Amino acid sequence: MMLNLSQRQTLQMKLTPQQVQYLQLLQLPVLALEQRIKAELEMNPLLEEVDEADLLQEQEEIKSEPEIDNETAEKSDPDESYSIEDFMNDDLDGYKVSQHYVSNEDREEFPQASEVTLLQKLRDQVIFLDLNEEEKILSEEIIGNIDEDGYLRRDLSLIVQDLNLSQNLNISLEQAESVLKKIQRLDPPGIASRNLQECLIVQLEVGDYDPELTELALKILRDYFNDFSMKHYEDLAKNLGITMEKLKSVLELIQKLNPKPGEGQINPQQNYIIPDFIVESDNGDFIITLNDRNVPPLRINKKYKELISRRSKNGVSDGVKDFIKKRFESAKWFIASINQRRETMMKVMRAIVEKQRQFFETGENLKPMIYKDIAELINMDISTISRVVNGKYVQTEYGVYELRHFFSDKLTTTSGEEISNKEVKKIIKEIIHILDEEIKLACHMHKMMQEDTRIGFEAANQYFFTVNDMMEKVLNCCRIKNLLLNVDK
Repeated sequence: MMLNLSQRQTLQMKLTPQQVQYLQLLQLPVLALEQRIKAELEMNPLLEEVDEADLLQEQEEIKSEPEIDNETAEKSDPDESYSIEDFMNDDLDGYKVSQHYVSNEDREEFPQASEVTLLQKLRDQVIFLDLNEEEKILSEEIIGNIDEDGYLRRDLSLIVQDLNLSQNLNISLEQAESVLKKIQRLDPPGIASRNLQECLIVQLEVGDYDPELTELALKILRDYFNDFSMKHYEDLAKNLGITMEKLKSVLELIQKLNPKPGEGQINPQQNYIIPDFIVESDNGDFIITLNDRNVPPLRINKKYKELISRRSKNGVSDGVKDFIKKRFESAKWFIASINQRRETMMKVMRAIVEKQRQFFETGENLKPMIYKDIAELINMDISTISRVVNGKYVQTEYGVYELRHFFSDKLTTTSGEEISNKEVKKIIKEIIHILDEEIKLACHMHKMMQEDTRIGFEAANQYFFTVNDMMEKVLNCCRIKNLLLNVDK
């Protein structure tokens, strides 16, 4: 066999530590950013907060402010000033940026954070499950009995028994088990499990893990759960016929699972959304505010600069010089990263408002939009848009929305109109609600006719006009016709 040597040239792009820091800050939501800044202030003595009084009176001058050279973002201004407002004065037509860091007396409180509980998220997902009317009632009862850790502690047979007696239903235990399994596979997977064993098994069944490790993990949880709980690892390896090294990999997979899928999400007091942006209308324009009122303006600590200036004449040790230099550079880069993060966040949010202007005006009619659309509009990389969008929220006049809400694929009707798939889902939910009301009225009429024939005829007359009214709303809804009859498959 002959060995040959060959050369080839490849082009790779490596990020500098400063670029990595900027990208890390960019993907942080507002609360995490506040904690990150607090940690940096504790670690770097050359970094300090700027008091509001000082900010109004002076501008901190820093020579040779660094620029973050990144293809996925705009470069920072080469201006030597680190005033927060430097990045907030580039308003576009129809879009205004609110001023920041004014006195407390002049500040307006941001809207109260909205709460979104896990139970409500589950109810929203249940709508799209294939359930009949009785099963929907059961699903609501199951969700209502989930505890703060995400477990269904009440016996399922008792839930079924109570429902059948109190609401005159006819739900079998097998039917209830089927509904429970569907709920357990919602997001987060494993929710509404009755014990830890069931919770972990569900997560493995719906998760995207290594097939071989998943099969072994499921066998452990189903057949050898007691040995697993007692940490009898040698017995597990022997029973499974695998090496200890392989068992270690399987156990590592199980350890990645969430033993408490509802922890910190059931109690609404522990699960508030703090919006990263505020969008308000103002005489046809939109005022876009970055919700960083608790993010302080930063500057280089003057005392350290003066200390170095005084001691430079008398001589300073190399160790002190090196320490100060590193901390000084670190502080400059951190300030530059914070400023560039703010600039990028605002550019992306302005672009979203521009593309979805009709939604911000009316609260309806989302347009199809993907990350690429925003990236092309503001000349940034798609990965940058993704970092800005993920985990961020915006407060609008119609509620608090995750930024991902404004992105969706498109459906095309036979007339060539492009419609967001989220609008389709919204219409389907409306139809389901109307049909649910019709079924409830029909059941009510049937029950009254059984009890009293005269009352039954009155109920039938009322039912006829009520259903006609609802169906007229459905048939007159042009969006339903376009979406359900003309959408290309």
